Amino acid sequence: MNVDAWHMRQGSVLSEKLQSQSSVREEAQLSDSTCGGEDFGLGMVVLLSVLFAPHIRKYAAGGVCKSQVRLDGKTALITGANTGIGKETAQDLAARGARVVLACRDVEKGEEAAADIRSKVPGAKVEVRELDLADTCSIRAFAQRFLKEVNHLHILVNNAGVMMCPYMKTTDGFEMQLGVNHLGHFLLTYLLIGLLKRSAPARIVVVSSWAHVFGWIRFHDLQSLGSYNSGLAYCQSKLANVLFVRELAHRLAGSDVTVNSVHPGSVCSDLVRHSTVMSLLFALFSFLLKTPREGAQTSVHCAVAEELHSVSGKHFSDCTPAFVAPQGRNDKTARQLWDGSCELLGIEWE
Repeated sequence: MNVDAWHMRQGSVLSEKLQSQSSVREEAQLSDSTCGGEDFGLGMVVLLSVLFAPHIRKYAAGGVCKSQVRLDGKTALITGANTGIGKETAQDLAARGARVVLACRDVEKGEEAAADIRSKVPGAKVEVRELDLADTCSIRAFAQRFLKEVNHLHILVNNAGVMMCPYMKTTDGFEMQLGVNHLGHFLLTYLLIGLLKRSAPARIVVVSSWAHVFGWIRFHDLQSLGSYNSGLAYCQSKLANVLFVRELAHRLAGSDVTVNSVHPGSVCSDLVRHSTVMSLLFALFSFLLKTPREGAQTSVHCAVAEELHSVSGKHFSDCTPAFVAPQGRNDKTARQLWDGSCELLGIEWE
């Protein structure tokens, strides 16, 4: 190899090394820049979250019942009123002067809730009665005693519920979520409807959920015997609530008894205790959740708002009319569910 060729080869090698080093430096700079960008972006997200937290919290809180109506001389019955939005609904109605009956499965917890309400609302007329919506014998016993001891019922709030629990059955063999959320309240309302009519004007409020949008009534397997998905079973029960309200409103036309369903919103409560995923999500995004008091606002609104005195068969969220999925507006499905529910419960409700 001559000298010129050797110099040319060395120059080529040196050039490749320089280019390689330059490339490494550029990659390092790009990496630093990317990391710096990510840190900056994360910092901005945190900063914006802090700055806008009050606005996010206010938006998450939802609508507020603005009615100042008094309920002196009125009687209200609320299921599942020992905790969560049921308790807050009871406290609000008691503060308006109503006699409020807390219907609870756990009487001890119910008495604790009643004591707490009395401590916050001087002179509150609240009482606790045992009611297990997973047992039709308990429902019938409750209604029999209630009808003997209470002369009027102006507000019935079907509030109690279970969510995404493992597969289990009620005392009567119904799938738990359908049994408690729908069938239990269906039977309770049936047993008290005569008193509600005699007390008219009266209102029925059924706590449903936006989850009804994802629900379908599986008439071929209502009890989920073939397959069970806790989330889908919950959605089915909430759709059943909406359909029950739709059909009941038709049947109550002209009676001066109205019935409406509500979506309380995503509320910070122990309702999601059966779902690890939901519990984790609720913990991570707790700042987006409503407090029980905020979640109770739509129930209270539908129970007392003067402008709703003749509104029936509707669905509400944040104290305003809300969207109902197509399957929740199907009259044929509503009638079929009504007939199926009567058959399962062994009743005739025309």
